[in-house]
Amino acid sequence: MKIDILTLFPDMFNGFINESIIKRAIDFKKVEINIYNIRDYSKDPHKKVDDYGFGGGKGMVLKIEPIYDALESIKTNDSKVILMTPQGIKYNQAKAYELSSLKHIIIICGHYEGYDERIRSLVDIELSIGDYVLTGGEIPAMAVCDSVIRLIDGVIEKESHEKDSFNENLLDYPVYTHPKEFKGMKVPDVLLSGHHANIAKWRREEQIKRTKDRRPDLLEKS
Repeated sequence: MKIDILTLFPDMFNGFINESIIKRAIDFKKVEINIYNIRDYSKDPHKKVDDYGFGGGKGMVLKIEPIYDALESIKTNDSKVILMTPQGIKYNQAKAYELSSLKHIIIICGHYEGYDERIRSLVDIELSIGDYVLTGGEIPAMAVCDSVIRLIDGVIEKESHEKDSFNENLLDYPVYTHPKEFKGMKVPDVLLSGHHANIAKWRREEQIKRTKDRRPDLLEKS
């Protein structure tokens, strides 16, 4: 998979692409990540990419020209262009699986007051990671990339993500490790029994119980 990210703050991605599972995925050539500075596509002598919005109002608006030129230079027939915006559809695990099957995604990170509305005509999908507003789209872009890359074959063990929360619209079951007891808190006996059928039954029951307690809305879809 190839991921291209358009941003005004490329240095924000240094740690993201150089640490942990993401770095390993890049090193093993499971994913290629390219960070593009939107200012590099500005025709303004001062590399300006924003301006005041028509009709008044506070805040600066990201202009369409540099975004258009950037997309023209990196888009292919396989590209899916994503705009990170609080107004987009809410991102979830099902969408992560959908994106993980693509060959090339381009993510546009906004900033300032918002986008020139005409930028929306250049994208295939608008995504939001939640009902709140951040200072820019860089952190949401990282969240989307992380959730997608871990689903690519060979990045992590398949069983690891198949048991994740939100698969089958259920939260994940509780997990424990050593010591077996800590300050009176014990590992459930069933997990120490070695009885795989009973363990599987307990885990499923715990998934349903945890989802009912914490995210009853998911059970309606399950």
